Amino acid sequence: MEELVVRDADVVDGSGADSYRADVVVDRGRIVSIVKEAAAAGCQRPRAVRELDAEGLVLSPGFVDMHAHSDLALLRDPDHSAKLAQGVTLEVIGQDGLSYAPVDDRTLEEVRRAVTGWNGYGEDVDVDWRTVGEYLDRLDGGIAVNAAYLVPQGTVRALAVGWEDRPATPGELDRMRRLVAEGLEQGAVGLSSGLTYPPGMYAGDAELTELCRVVARYGGYYCPHHRSYGAGALEAYAGMVAVAREAGCPLHLAHATMNFGVNEGRAPELLALLDRALDSGVDLTLDSYPYTPGSTTLAALLPGWASAGGPEAVLARLADPATAERIRRELEVTGSDGCHGVPVDWETVEVSGVADPALADHVGRTVRESADLRGETPWAVARGLLLADRLGTTVLQHVGHEENVRAIMRHRAHTGGSDGILRGAGPHPRAYGTFPRYLGTYVRELGVLTLEECVAHLTGRPAARLRLPDRGLVREGYRADLVLFDPATVAARATFAEPRALPAGIPYVLVDGRFAVEDGRRTDVLAGRAVRRTPV
Repeated sequence: MEELVVRDADVVDGSGADSYRADVVVDRGRIVSIVKEAAAAGCQRPRAVRELDAEGLVLSPGFVDMHAHSDLALLRDPDHSAKLAQGVTLEVIGQDGLSYAPVDDRTLEEVRRAVTGWNGYGEDVDVDWRTVGEYLDRLDGGIAVNAAYLVPQGTVRALAVGWEDRPATPGELDRMRRLVAEGLEQGAVGLSSGLTYPPGMYAGDAELTELCRVVARYGGYYCPHHRSYGAGALEAYAGMVAVAREAGCPLHLAHATMNFGVNEGRAPELLALLDRALDSGVDLTLDSYPYTPGSTTLAALLPGWASAGGPEAVLARLADPATAERIRRELEVTGSDGCHGVPVDWETVEVSGVADPALADHVGRTVRESADLRGETPWAVARGLLLADRLGTTVLQHVGHEENVRAIMRHRAHTGGSDGILRGAGPHPRAYGTFPRYLGTYVRELGVLTLEECVAHLTGRPAARLRLPDRGLVREGYRADLVLFDPATVAARATFAEPRALPAGIPYVLVDGRFAVEDGRRTDVLAGRAVRRTPV
């Protein structure tokens, strides 16, 4: 007898097709049969060891977070309710060009320092791997959700070139090609870049194109955080399309937004650009989160030249008064590339987390508010934080536009990604609320998407981008990564005031056919594994 039958569920299967009522039978981690209501009439209904009454609940594939920063959290926090409680059963990590494989002893320390604001320093995680394959093997030891990995181009450049702002030599480019190929051979699904973060930002488009040619040969995709989401955003998007077209590489645009005042109301221009690319044959998708503020590290706002040489060099420049003044002028007057070419407005930059607990009184305040309280200039506060926190400060940037958010999520190539940073006292609520917010706010309350459209954006479409032949749909033979939610009550409860509040209306989540969330409570199941690239 099979293990489980989910009875009388309203199935939204991830394809975009209309929902239907059915009994869904699960055994040994897979969906073994689907008996629709019409087919069940007059015949014996399926039986199983356990029967779950799903009356009033929607059964869908588990959600795919196409942009996650859980690289260490998956190992540090076996509970991982931040994602499981949302119905997420697969995360794509290795994002924004910086992560923990491939590394050597030197670059591991450099990367840890560079992304402390995203993941913490990681002293509580035994980093006993150096290659992509070894990292994926470590994930296979049992994690809360499944995880796919992107080779981080910035980390690769750190290994081959260092943190200098210069073109790669031919020999260095050859080494980067080999490192990307090795990562893909070992199971990575593609390549990520962070082109406003050092050292990846120092690569020219020709260098990126050469790496993308390698990715294309292995059937992966390129996922850039591109060079600007503010001034020059459309040019930056067009540049990534040109790289993908030249390399013949599938393209997935990370956290596709149009932020800052210069881009208010300009989403239609972006979508027209993407439609032209799609119509010309570019294989293109994108992800977004359903919020207006963004989140990054305070150090990310610095000019690229100020970040050259690695974290210690950055701190040395900040400590030098003359160099610090040059940085200030570029941030506040000219508009640094780290702040997307827009002069920083310190009233929009809110401190969300610090590495040093002694600095906790800054959390929840904008840099301007902290400056007013201290009788200092905003730059004095920002500079002091960067130095005292050794670049570990995380911030929210309140720079988005709701009309752009809604327009982008309607696009035919759209998928969902939280871009969730899980550390800090006041993280962005998208880390805990992205997927129920799509379903509760943008489907039920606002009608921006239908339920079937939204589920397809969060399941079937991302699984297709990842080239996963047995995930992302409710189909016989597919893996039983499933979520059951109440369409009438599903909602994000995470707010900027309470960013770690878990959502409502998602009582059941199955990973590999096992209940990771049952009756709204996290179980002790760790059924997640590394999801490796499907060979071409």
